[in-house]
Amino acid sequence: MTLTTELPQDIPAAIRETKARLRARVGDVAGAFARAEALMRAEVADIVAKRESGEEVWPVVRFEDVAAGTVPGDLVGAIRRRGCVIVKNTFPRERAEAWDRELEDYLGRNEFEKTYRYLDDRVFGGLGAGKPAIFPIYWSRPQMEAREDANMVAVRGFLNGFWKHESEGRVWFDPTRDTAYPDRVRRRAPGTNSPGLSAHTDSGSVERWLLPAYQNVFRHVFDGDLDAYDPWDGAYRTTVNEFPSTVMCSAFRTFQGWTALSDMRPTEGVLHAVPIPSAMVYLLLRALQDDVAEDDLCGAANGEALPVNERWHAPLLPALTPIPEVEPGDTVWWHGDVIHSVGEVEDQQGWGNVMYIPASPHCEKNAAYAAQCGEAFLAGASPGDFAAEHYETGWTGRPTPDELGEVGRRQLGLA
Repeated sequence: MTLTTELPQDIPAAIRETKARLRARVGDVAGAFARAEALMRAEVADIVAKRESGEEVWPVVRFEDVAAGTVPGDLVGAIRRRGCVIVKNTFPRERAEAWDRELEDYLGRNEFEKTYRYLDDRVFGGLGAGKPAIFPIYWSRPQMEAREDANMVAVRGFLNGFWKHESEGRVWFDPTRDTAYPDRVRRRAPGTNSPGLSAHTDSGSVERWLLPAYQNVFRHVFDGDLDAYDPWDGAYRTTVNEFPSTVMCSAFRTFQGWTALSDMRPTEGVLHAVPIPSAMVYLLLRALQDDVAEDDLCGAANGEALPVNERWHAPLLPALTPIPEVEPGDTVWWHGDVIHSVGEVEDQQGWGNVMYIPASPHCEKNAAYAAQCGEAFLAGASPGDFAAEHYETGWTGRPTPDELGEVGRRQLGLA
């Protein structure tokens, strides 16, 4: 199946035409936005108050409760409201630390540092960022083992369950079945100074307004019926194919996520989030207001992540909240629409290492991309959504298909 949509030849004209149609469809654009802003300000105020009182904003659950189906109801409700969660001890600490050592050995054995080309603007799509600590490595044994591990499968199944997978008379995805979305690793060394990564959302920038498929996803917003919008409804999300760019995502991810390989404290350049999954309503309507130029979507540009900034979205930013302290083996998850950033750090104490592994349930779109990734795995090549650097093609220690379990082969369309 086609995994991208043809880019309009004249994007400014497409923006002007689309905004005119969407404004007519919404009707009372100013009134709809005023209501969205009031709702957001109330949510932000609640988050800030909780954070300042010392309460934990990010829901934290234990893996053993996920596995047993005994996550307390109040935490289930908190995950649904906040759109993010920490799953403690998804993997035993000792195993995660062993993976970290094995990754270090894999990189060292294959002399990665001698061949790595630091391309500062390769992955960050126009966002403020320092020297990358995210390495384009996809096929190490730790990554392959973690993706197919039964604990990871259980967590992703739990997270997929927050989504409505059947609506509008269709089944959009299978929440009980995984596909692979191979991503990279981050290794940030002790003593690092980094300005972090500015606030943004992934999986579509200008597409969220311009594409008919995304207009279907956000149909209630663009109909002016904000009460009907459900950020957990999967309807039409698996039909979206973004415009070609270096920051597009060819899969539907219910949650983005990473697995901690080292201890990290909230002050050490960690992930921050605006834990309001419905904040996308504010972003969409903000761009339709009269103070935004007709050919502008609050700075959104193809080939860049969707920026969230003080100029256009100031009421949301006080809610940016760091993850709580995490340990090796914990996993961190956030809804695919959730605004997030990476905090700055000076003289980082200890390593800040993670493996990026999201939740990408089975559907036609995800299966097609996973099959492409299966071919990339066989060759040791970079997956199609990422820069074609192909570092691992000749590396030693890269797992073979025979070393994968049945789950791992199925995730990549190899079984």
